[in-house]
Amino acid sequence: MSIPRFRSRKLHRFEHGFFTRLGGISTGIFEGLNCGTGSKDDHKKVQFNRNLVASEMNVNPQELITVHQEHSARVVVVDSPLEVLTRADAIVTNTPNLSIGVLTADCLPVLFADKKNHVIGVAHAGWKGALNGILENTVHSMIELGSDIKNIKAVIGPCISPSIYEVGQDFFDTFTERSTSFQNYFSKGINEKKYFFNLPKFALDRLYNLEITDAEWIGNCTYHESDKFYSYRRSQHLGELDYGRQISTIKI
Repeated sequence: MSIPRFRSRKLHRFEHGFFTRLGGISTGIFEGLNCGTGSKDDHKKVQFNRNLVASEMNVNPQELITVHQEHSARVVVVDSPLEVLTRADAIVTNTPNLSIGVLTADCLPVLFADKKNHVIGVAHAGWKGALNGILENTVHSMIELGSDIKNIKAVIGPCISPSIYEVGQDFFDTFTERSTSFQNYFSKGINEKKYFFNLPKFALDRLYNLEITDAEWIGNCTYHESDKFYSYRRSQHLGELDYGRQISTIKI
């Protein structure tokens, strides 16, 4: 059974996918392809959904590798399936036939690939990770594996769009205390002392600053496209007790 996914032409040399919530067996608030082992969904259903993704990526279930994400800037380098769920927010490899992935529900899933040197990476970048260097650390780990910065392409998948990502004064201050130039990623919110934050643009500029010029955001919004994606913020607005996670993955 084929399940839907978004792809990028920039990564066409690699098997990859930004998978949606469509095609799985979870029900209720998790309806669809919930791959989040950290959710309160039935574990057997989550594993079945992950097996569907593994099959779509032409790997064995244990070769679909994810980590215990915690909004850090930590990267793990893998050359075989993980026996223990490592705490990190990015994965890098140069080993063929390992499908490395991240789980998201508003944060940025970022896929990286260097087709010349056969090195790939994947990062989960919420605002904390993006601000504290998860993208930079992923790229540096790829370089340590033999990648060349000039050959790296990066694609940001479905995430919360600037038109809905409203934040408070403390959030604004956290960024602008790092650099006054970060004001450029905020626009006036609907309410007083509220701002809309452009997370994908912030991440793209971090990548451009690394001299990765071949980067893009595919443009899909997890919050607005409720039929296709899970969204943490939407679940909060609806008063739901939990939420599903979609998976984004790439392999050599």
